Amino acid sequence: MSHPTTATDLVERYAALREQIDTLGEHYGRDRCDLELLAVSKTRTSAEIRACAAVGQRQFAENYLQEALVKIEECAELLLTWHFIGRIQRNKTREIAGNFSWVHTVDRPQIAQRLHDQRPRSLGPLNVCIQVNLDGAENKGGVSEQQLPELARVISGFDGLRLRGLMTIPEPVDDLTHQRQPYRRLAQLRDQLAREWPGLDTLSMGMSADMEAAIAEGATLLRIGTGLFGPRNQATATTASAS
Repeated sequence: MSHPTTATDLVERYAALREQIDTLGEHYGRDRCDLELLAVSKTRTSAEIRACAAVGQRQFAENYLQEALVKIEECAELLLTWHFIGRIQRNKTREIAGNFSWVHTVDRPQIAQRLHDQRPRSLGPLNVCIQVNLDGAENKGGVSEQQLPELARVISGFDGLRLRGLMTIPEPVDDLTHQRQPYRRLAQLRDQLAREWPGLDTLSMGMSADMEAAIAEGATLLRIGTGLFGPRNQATATTASAS
């Protein structure tokens, strides 16, 4: 079983990761301001999140709602920005709408409707990315390319939501050329939609293993967990997956 990441580990990993992102961004002609590190903190403790925030990280992503709500409360005074990146169940939309600033995994109109209806207006619109299933895998969330424009129209009609962009989780492959292909396609889809909705400025794509491919193809939010925190605590992960 892995141990929680220490503050010293996080300082070193964060610095190395930021340097890597900056180097890759420069190599592919990206503006540093357009590359945002999103720390995926699922299965991580509030202490680890606090240590990460202390070195400058402000945006955190969670997959499991009940686990996330505990950490959001325990870290409330830090004024962090929280992103929900897990599968959305109908009975959990109210808590998602009330506790997160971003949701990356909207993939059907019914979920968009519920998030809109349940978003406290005092918080302002909920930032939304549509999850796109580019390979058609049945065990994976996401809307098809064919259904994407209609879902974008639905979301853009809700004043409780703000359509920001697209997200995808491709099947893992090893070589850079094949890693880039789905991300290139997602960028093309975002550009097509942006002709009608110019506010689509976000591509949530890329994780620790394929970060270079995502940066090369225009990612704006890089969802990094292991590359920042180190290997996951498997005991915690098993418990969290049930929430």
